[in-house]
Amino acid sequence: MANSKHVNIIAAEINAKTQQIASAVELLDGGDTVPFIARYRKEVTGGLDDTQLRQLEERLGYLRELDDRRESIIKAIDEQGKLTEGLKQSIMAAETKTRLEDLYLPYKKKRQTKAQKARQAGLEPLLAAIIADTKADEQQLATDYVDAEKEVADVAAALEGARHIALEDLAEDADLIQELREWLWEQGVVIAQVIKGQETEKKASRFTDYFDFSEAVSKIPSHRMLALLRGRNEGVLSVNIDHRDVLNEHTTIHPAIGRLVKRTGWDIESSDWLKRTTELAWKAKLLLKLNLQLFNVLREQSDEAAIQIFNRNLKDLLLAAPAGGQVTLGLDPGFRTGVKTVVVDDNGKLLDTAVIYPHAPQKQWEQAKQTLIKMCVKHGVKLIAIGNGTASRETDQLAAELLKQNSDIRAQKIMVSEAGASVYSASALAAAEFPDLDVSYRGAVSIARRLQDPLAELVKIDPKAIGVGQYQHDVNQAQLSKALGDCVEDCVNKVGVDVNTASAPLLKYVAGVSDSVAQEIVNYRNANGSFTNRKQLLKVSRLGEKMFEQCAGFLRIRGGDQPLDQSAVHPEAYPLVKSMLEHMDSQIEQVIGQMGPLSQLNPRDFANDQFGVATIKDVIEELKKPGRDPRGEFKTARFDEQVHEIKDLAVGMRLEGVVTNVTAFGAFVDIGVHQDGLVHISELADQYVKDPADVVKAGQVIKVRVLEVDANRKRISLSAKSGDGKAARGGDRKSTGKPAKNHRQQRSPRRQSSAPQGAFAGALADAFKKAKK
Repeated sequence: MANSKHVNIIAAEINAKTQQIASAVELLDGGDTVPFIARYRKEVTGGLDDTQLRQLEERLGYLRELDDRRESIIKAIDEQGKLTEGLKQSIMAAETKTRLEDLYLPYKKKRQTKAQKARQAGLEPLLAAIIADTKADEQQLATDYVDAEKEVADVAAALEGARHIALEDLAEDADLIQELREWLWEQGVVIAQVIKGQETEKKASRFTDYFDFSEAVSKIPSHRMLALLRGRNEGVLSVNIDHRDVLNEHTTIHPAIGRLVKRTGWDIESSDWLKRTTELAWKAKLLLKLNLQLFNVLREQSDEAAIQIFNRNLKDLLLAAPAGGQVTLGLDPGFRTGVKTVVVDDNGKLLDTAVIYPHAPQKQWEQAKQTLIKMCVKHGVKLIAIGNGTASRETDQLAAELLKQNSDIRAQKIMVSEAGASVYSASALAAAEFPDLDVSYRGAVSIARRLQDPLAELVKIDPKAIGVGQYQHDVNQAQLSKALGDCVEDCVNKVGVDVNTASAPLLKYVAGVSDSVAQEIVNYRNANGSFTNRKQLLKVSRLGEKMFEQCAGFLRIRGGDQPLDQSAVHPEAYPLVKSMLEHMDSQIEQVIGQMGPLSQLNPRDFANDQFGVATIKDVIEELKKPGRDPRGEFKTARFDEQVHEIKDLAVGMRLEGVVTNVTAFGAFVDIGVHQDGLVHISELADQYVKDPADVVKAGQVIKVRVLEVDANRKRISLSAKSGDGKAARGGDRKSTGKPAKNHRQQRSPRRQSSAPQGAFAGALADAFKKAKK
């Protein structure tokens, strides 16, 4: 049974009804996968989609971990005999792990502290006396507590012990910490400064925008926070969180002191000792603790935002429209080492290989062209996939010349991202797939196949090697891997998989299928030939009834015994289709793929306890277009034939390009010059853009205008606006990609004189260097 408290919390967070959440939790606990629930259990969950289900699954895990920790804390405190009803209620009401740990801290077993030694020496009454009578002389009060046997050697030692008790009490006051944490979140600032002596270091150049910087804790965007943390990790920046008033040069008393006084009721105006104790509590204890906690929150939020961006980009690439199953020539360009060339058939099977040397230093242009002509004619090539790395535009020119001079070769040339191809080439998977093929050819095979079907090929590559992330090496790697794995799983199941052609790396992402069973499916296919119906899957080793239920609807069998097996109709719904056919007095062969007869059906006529209207509508739509590919129409950018290198660019040029990466601050676009240009968020559209993903996505073909070119630093600034760009190139440009100015920055002459200007300053420049890595 789902915990009602968990259900209510999650329902509010993902904007769903409690019954939807309760039902989804029950299905997940029963072993159903997210893709299966999203596709085939719509009636049960009220139509929750895969995104909502992923959020539900993650949040449910957190809440259950929170409950487990809550129980262990209550048990530990109870065993000490210190569990009061009020404390138990506070623990039960805690909504975060941080709050739980704050409540548990005073009871947590730890090494003996100075405060604990002072308590054992009987110094708590001294602290109480000083607080009670601030007009008394604390030196005089302390004389009564000097005791050599208790290791209180003198008055100073007694007062120091009393102070340690006070500091620990304040540092372990969970309610005080909660109050200060919320206060700092609302009114605090992240403050960064360059570490003395690091200003001139080469690695510091990427962080010049943060040498004297501050921004509100609650408003700092993820990419800036990650840039600050990277600067701190590299020893360039000191980064802290404090109240915004500390930036005011006229502030003498920290505003936190007033909150501590209000909490404790201490009269610090009458006691210098209490005043000093309060200041130490803030500076030496509370501020450090709050910095750690708030930085953890900011890092978690920044990680989450960066992972979402990576996830979104990856999804767009995986769901990019395939060029289709056609014989493809794959070219992995290079200069000195030549252009690695392969031909694969319409199913991606390797047919032919060659190495050509059309470029410098060999310059065997004509020989290379003749080799390509022979391969194209011999195998009936229909697509030419050209990797977009080194020598890509020169190789593209070779292919263009080949097609222009040989009208009998009816092929289309397309530039393809080769990000991750080298990773695949050297992988164990590639070695197993092509044990006798030289590593240099494997990249060309990957390039050719990813044009035919991006999803089927990209699943073989670690998503982190595809190059569509933002600060991907700085975020929590376990969370990143989990999120990207979920993304790949959702995309694979959205499209569906041909069980007779799919590789094991693709099959393992099908709902419910484990890595070992994916290989067993391939082994069965190799031993027994192609599957002719879905029921045969039950003969695969270790593929039982539950796994069959989860995966069957996502596995397609074309040309088999049962026409429905080529569709997304789940076998459990075959009886439903049978009743529809009886109603129409038709055979499945007469109906499947036919819009007319199926459009006449009323879903409500077939609804029963097993199948609701939503499922019936899905089945009818699937019968109309069985096995349809949800990916869009294949499109490709046409690069300017006169623009091959960054030096060929000029301000004002209008070009066509492909979006390669979408970040929080803009989008990177490949315009065919071996260096992606940046369309800053302020240049993405004529209207205001809050999130770049609202207007562009990875793989999209867009038209851009060149704003700035810095050939020496290989930086290109682009605009996707429809205007002439005069304002964008002049002084009225809205944004330059720099962190928001504030009063601290404005009064810093060093910052004003030395910080680089333009769209590529600070972390943005860093992002440029890392974007393709």
